[in-house]
Amino acid sequence: MDVNKIRKVCRPFRIVLGSALIGYGVYSGNQWFYLGAIPLIAGLTNFCPLCIITKKCDV
Repeated sequence: MDVNKIRKVCRPFRIVLGSALIGYGVYSGNQWFYLGAIPLIAGLTNFCPLCIITKKCDV
């Protein structure tokens, strides 16, 4: 298993989810939604630390 790769389905989902959470955080003023940067960065860099821990993300 290559731990530096995210499944092809997960990557766009993480980018969209991260962008949506950050956008909602800007809209609502709630700073907790800025944690959407985590899935956004994971999707953009093609690296997921959660996949290393769970060992469930196979390419």
